[in-house]
Amino acid sequence: MKKIFIALLIIFILIQFFRPSKNQASDPAAFAKDISIVYIVPDSVHQILTASCYDCHSNNTAYPWYNNIQPVAWWLHHHISEGKNALNFSEFASYTIQRKYKKLNGIVKEIKTDGMPLSSYTLIHRYAILTPEQKSLLINWASAISDSIKANTPADSLMKKTK
Repeated sequence: MKKIFIALLIIFILIQFFRPSKNQASDPAAFAKDISIVYIVPDSVHQILTASCYDCHSNNTAYPWYNNIQPVAWWLHHHISEGKNALNFSEFASYTIQRKYKKLNGIVKEIKTDGMPLSSYTLIHRYAILTPEQKSLLINWASAISDSIKANTPADSLMKKTK
């Protein structure tokens, strides 16, 4: 039993030297394709997005202290990568019009069904839990932009397959 414990301890110590890269952009050019470049994002909406969404859905994550412990950092890195792949507010301006439209509708759907923010995230980040008023604000904002896109884009263009 002692040998197993020592072996596990050595493995635990060794994996601390293998860290994934952090999702923290410091270059202003990294935000040149932010959603706020193409759409108006009121301060009230921006504050909600920053608190409840940007850690996983932008190019700038505010890491908790426990990110310094492996294998937690690997898990967080994977989680953030998946979140950015699904929706990245920092890259939103580079999306096709069809993809923007679908992502905005996805935001509305996720908020309405309490799919976002994830309960595993809000368990630790209690400030990220959306109040009914915040949900309504985000839904109205995303819906307004989506409606604007729909009104200004041929319907057949919005039905093309996008990621």
